[in-house]
Amino acid sequence: MGLIGAGIAVLTGLGAGLGIGMATSKAVEAIARQPEAAGAINRALLLGCALAEATAIYGFVVALLMIIMK
Repeated sequence: MGLIGAGIAVLTGLGAGLGIGMATSKAVEAIARQPEAAGAINRALLLGCALAEATAIYGFVVALLMIIMK
């Protein structure tokens, strides 16, 4: 059962990847529409990507802990 839980925990990487991809596409779209706001858009994009990536890393760590501590 622990291995199934670890597999589910690793799926956070899938969500983070999809979220980062969607955020990047929308940021590029926004910069194309308003090039003068590129700095603010870039800052918000990097902050959001960092938070999404941290979520994926937490899921990976939880999965590793579940496998090691089984």
